Amino acid sequence: MDHVSDAPKAPVKSTRPDWITTATEPLDPSIPVNDYDGFAEEYSAENESSLLNAYIERPAMIALAGDVNGHHILDAGCGSGALAAELRERGAIVTGVDASAGMLAVARRRLGDDVELRVADLRDPLPFADGTFDDVTASLVLHYLEDWGPTLAEMRRVLKPGGRLIASVNHPFVEWISADPRPVYRETTSYTDLWTFGGKSFPLTFWRRPLHAMTDAFSEAGFRLSAISEPKTAPGAPEAFSGLSFMCLVGEAGIAGSSAG
Repeated sequence: MDHVSDAPKAPVKSTRPDWITTATEPLDPSIPVNDYDGFAEEYSAENESSLLNAYIERPAMIALAGDVNGHHILDAGCGSGALAAELRERGAIVTGVDASAGMLAVARRRLGDDVELRVADLRDPLPFADGTFDDVTASLVLHYLEDWGPTLAEMRRVLKPGGRLIASVNHPFVEWISADPRPVYRETTSYTDLWTFGGKSFPLTFWRRPLHAMTDAFSEAGFRLSAISEPKTAPGAPEAFSGLSFMCLVGEAGIAGSSAG
C-alpha cells in the first residue's frame, strides 16, 4: 500500500499579524537585529491586546501555571511585563529579567517598584542563587536562542527541586507548513522576519527546531516534561483562529544529579 501523507503539497498561507513579513532582501546593516529597545513602546502596545498574545499565548501560560499564590516566580524574558502582571494578580512574587532595557522600562511603569526587574541576557548565567524560585516562566523567548542547553541548565539551577519551567515557543510546524521554500523540518535553522511599526521595519531573527530537539533539550537539562500543549483561542477573542501558533511545554525540575527520565 502506498504511503499517504497529510502534509500539504506546497506551503500554505499562515495567519500572521499584518505588521510581520518574512525578510526577503539583504538586511540594512545600520539597523541592529533583535533590537527591542528600538520599538519597545510600539511592540508593548501591540502585545497588550493582539489576538496571538492576549487571547492565545498568555491565557495558555496562565492556565498552565495554575495556582501560583505565594510562589516565587522568575519571568525570564519578561518583556514589558504583561505576563508578570497577571502572575502577580494571582498572588505570585515575581522577578523579571530581560535583555532589553527599553522593554524593562515599560515593565517598570506597569508593575511599579515592588517587582524586581533586571537586565539579563538568557544566554548568560542568571544572577540568582541555586534553588531561588518555585517556577520559571519563559514566554516566547527560547526561539531566539540557537542553543537551548546552557539557558535551560541555568533555569534548572535556579529552580527548587520539583519546581517548574513553563515555556511557550513558536510552534515547530508553523514555518514548515508556511515558509517558501520550506525548511528541512529535522534541522535547527534560523530565519528573519521584519516587524514594522510607524513605517520603520525592524529585523528579528528566530531559530526553528523540530519537536524532538525541544524535548531532548528539556530532558538533557534535568527536566521531566509533564505537559506539551497547543493552545486554543481563549473566549472573548475579537476574531476566530483555528490555525497553529504556539506550543507550550512544562518541565519539572528533578533532584540535582538524578535522571530526568
